Amino acid sequence: MRSAEFLDAVGRSRTLHEGLVEPPTNAAGIRHYVLRKNSGRDIGHFVIADDEGLAGVINLNDIKRGSHSVATLGYYAFAPYTGRGLMRNALKRVACLAFERYALDRLEANIQPGNTASLAMVEALGFRYCSFHPKFMKLAGRHRDHQRWVLTLAEWHIAQDPVRIRA
Repeated sequence: MRSAEFLDAVGRSRTLHEGLVEPPTNAAGIRHYVLRKNSGRDIGHFVIADDEGLAGVINLNDIKRGSHSVATLGYYAFAPYTGRGLMRNALKRVACLAFERYALDRLEANIQPGNTASLAMVEALGFRYCSFHPKFMKLAGRHRDHQRWVLTLAEWHIAQDPVRIRA
């Protein structure tokens, strides 16, 4: 992914992201992002649209290994690719990678209560509401409330194969 393309996508999505996420906004920020995503503690994925445009980003952050293998999801779409289902499809693929390739047991998503599109997306993928965290994260100069949504490996398998047969 070229820095100029990323910065262009961030620029055209400023209003979309306002108060929700803070993506890198300069070359130094992108270098730091890439180093962090290649650290082993975080893994980044770019969402590419059919026209080869940058549609979004999905990150697995703060990966913890051991008896509790978990990552926190971070994601955002770029204009003009919102509302097309691209992020939902990509998040489904990243969840599959998280559980099958990266051997995680649990994914967590922290979402602001007013972000209805994001809430609907994780719920449709089988995440369940877990808890409410007042003033959880500082974004755009304010500490903002978040809901924690969780998807475990066992829940993922059920969501992918919802038909159960009993003998």
